[in-house]
Amino acid sequence: MKAKSIISLFALLLSVGALKAQEQAPVPVEKYGNTLNTGVGIGYYGYIGHAVAVVNANYEFDVARSFTLAPFIGFYSTGYDYAYGNPHDGYTNYTYRQTVVPVGMKGTYYFDKLLNASPKWDFYLAASIGFAIVNSQWDNGYPGDRNIYPGPSPLFLDAHMGAEYHMSSKVGVYLDLSTGVSTIGLAFHL
Repeated sequence: MKAKSIISLFALLLSVGALKAQEQAPVPVEKYGNTLNTGVGIGYYGYIGHAVAVVNANYEFDVARSFTLAPFIGFYSTGYDYAYGNPHDGYTNYTYRQTVVPVGMKGTYYFDKLLNASPKWDFYLAASIGFAIVNSQWDNGYPGDRNIYPGPSPLFLDAHMGAEYHMSSKVGVYLDLSTGVSTIGLAFHL
């Protein structure tokens, strides 16, 4: 249900942007870089089996016309309760917590010129590559196998598509849909 809502919102943003694009006169070449993007969202990693809350940030800088690179960092944490023991001696509940910090680089290509988009809108496709720093902890005294949850691959790969609406020349709001972490957030153009 949430995924359908996010996709519907993205489709609405694209439609409104396309309509607005027809109303606007051509503008000079836009610079996308020097932008701090901060967002919160939902990530889904197959080995977890459920969605988790994610916080992330990146800083974009221009590389070529309509193309930016952005070093990024993210954060999510998840936990599990696990009963260990046997029917004769009883069971004890232990907690497992895993914290993951993905870091890397995101490359973004903007399609505004191709779509003849209004200056108020940015539309893009992107890819991220990096690695995940993982910290896994069990409660003290847990005597069982500590390798039950394998954790994410150290290699972090993600594909994105998104849109940003510029509320002013300095602040925008964006929706970034991706294969791993989808976020909504604020963009600060410095």
